[in-house]
Amino acid sequence: MKWKRTHNCGALSSQNIDQHVVLMGWVASRRDHGGIIFIDLRDRWGLTQINIRPESAVYEEAKKLRNEWVVAFKGVVESRPEGMMNKNLATGEIEVLATELEVLNAASAPPFNVFAENVASEDIRLKYRYLDLRRQEMQDNLILRHRVAQLVRTYFSEQGFLEIETPFLMKSTPEGARDFLVPSRLWRGKFYALPQSPQTYKQLLMIAGFDRYFQIVRCFRDEDLRADRQPEFTQIDIEMSFVDEEDIFEIMEGLMARVLRETLDIEIERPFPRISYDEAMRQYGSDRPDLRFVLKLVDVSNIVKFSDFNILVQAVHAGKIVAGICAPGCAGYSRKQQDDLAAWARQRGASGLIAIKIGAGVLEGSAAKFFTEEQARAMIEAFDAREGDMLFICGDERDLTRQILAELRIEMAKRLGLIDEKRMSLTWVVDFPLFEWSPERDRYVALHHPFTSPLPQDEEKMTTDPEHVRARAYDLVLNGLEIAGGSIRISQQHVQQKMFEALRISPAEAESKFGFLLEALKYGAPPHGGIAFGFDRLIMVLAGCQSIRDVIAFPKTASATSLMDGAPSEVDIDQLIELGLQIKK
Repeated sequence: MKWKRTHNCGALSSQNIDQHVVLMGWVASRRDHGGIIFIDLRDRWGLTQINIRPESAVYEEAKKLRNEWVVAFKGVVESRPEGMMNKNLATGEIEVLATELEVLNAASAPPFNVFAENVASEDIRLKYRYLDLRRQEMQDNLILRHRVAQLVRTYFSEQGFLEIETPFLMKSTPEGARDFLVPSRLWRGKFYALPQSPQTYKQLLMIAGFDRYFQIVRCFRDEDLRADRQPEFTQIDIEMSFVDEEDIFEIMEGLMARVLRETLDIEIERPFPRISYDEAMRQYGSDRPDLRFVLKLVDVSNIVKFSDFNILVQAVHAGKIVAGICAPGCAGYSRKQQDDLAAWARQRGASGLIAIKIGAGVLEGSAAKFFTEEQARAMIEAFDAREGDMLFICGDERDLTRQILAELRIEMAKRLGLIDEKRMSLTWVVDFPLFEWSPERDRYVALHHPFTSPLPQDEEKMTTDPEHVRARAYDLVLNGLEIAGGSIRISQQHVQQKMFEALRISPAEAESKFGFLLEALKYGAPPHGGIAFGFDRLIMVLAGCQSIRDVIAFPKTASATSLMDGAPSEVDIDQLIELGLQIKK
């Protein structure tokens, strides 16, 4: 470069008029207007209009410029002519009259228009991610990510937390999702695992006496992907000593209030509402309910089992549940609209979906004849339905019914415009089950992880009635997405032993998998607990995106591949030999 940059492309204003400046950046566009050439010069700070007049010494060279060339301009800041100002641009009052030009790098024609509103398909964007990241939207997302990370560090430092790094190469403890394994060259036949989370390490830090720890940390899980999952992701990881749930809730609510205030200028009410896991599943069919709208699930099994609606009666007698939602103002739905929703439900595994219209205090439609007047009144009252509403009823296995209705609840809220997209609804879900049954393993497994403490009043049920043991676990839900989850940990050895017994983990297996932590618990573990935020998911919500891929600089596809660099890829046979590995076809 011949010169040094004096300003970035978002810095100049009317205060800089008549100043001599040097700008550098990418050509966002080139326009020829009646002999005058206008260049929109772009960098991550913004965009400045460059004016190149026919009498300029650089006029002929400017004609050669193309989009995405990297160039430098020397010139004088001028006010834009009357009526030509751009109020939507930070630099819209001025332009730079170019006197000198240096091409720093020519560029091939990009595979898609970086500066256009209509972007390419996601596959093309991921293949040329370095070009995709030039787009303003993507740069704004990553700038937001940076800002939130700095807010998190500042907030926790103010609260007396220490940021401490934990290892990326750790012992494999396969009890949850699959680990990513790393073969050891020095110890042939042995493997490290990439951490699914720093769970055991942060508990050891509490035993070590650090009291309050946090870390913005990379985590790895070899699991099936979707829009809000990646094989490598980022957590805000937190642990505290000598605390209970209330202490954790208070600190985390303060964090969310700070983040929402300083990024979106939103003030959030505290304390956040709380709902038990059982209540969430019963009323919303999901442990991450979106509470920006109502549309609660209503179980009417005890009403329909006495009706003449044989399909529903048989479902109740078979141990299934009959439940539904009330869609306001949908009694006018056509037969086709009703059939389409029934087909939608069947695609998701339901046996069907029954639509019942609400008239003036009565049920209407073909299903109404199966109910007595008393049963009809009971149905209307149960749903708190009004004339003109429509009931959508499902009768299947309990979990399937709840799943179908939870998805239908969201679908109808979108169709009816019930969701306030600007609202941030934060809710704690508490009292999760400690265990869940795994048909594949033919035993109970930990719903969260095997170091989650049971509620004290349920401790005696751990080995006798594990199905009904509640955990001191909690999730923070934002607009129907789980953004954080954690628990109070087991800090007493006898409770940890009960947990292993309930999970059918033998003393030898426990020692093999978790011996270092069990040994540490012998030396004075404080009562402790923590939580981990899904950082990518949080940024996705704040940025208004639909996928965490849009808030990660270099994400993987849904099949866990990188289209840009070709990972994962085969490696040289010599590397495998050195590691003592052989690939079986």
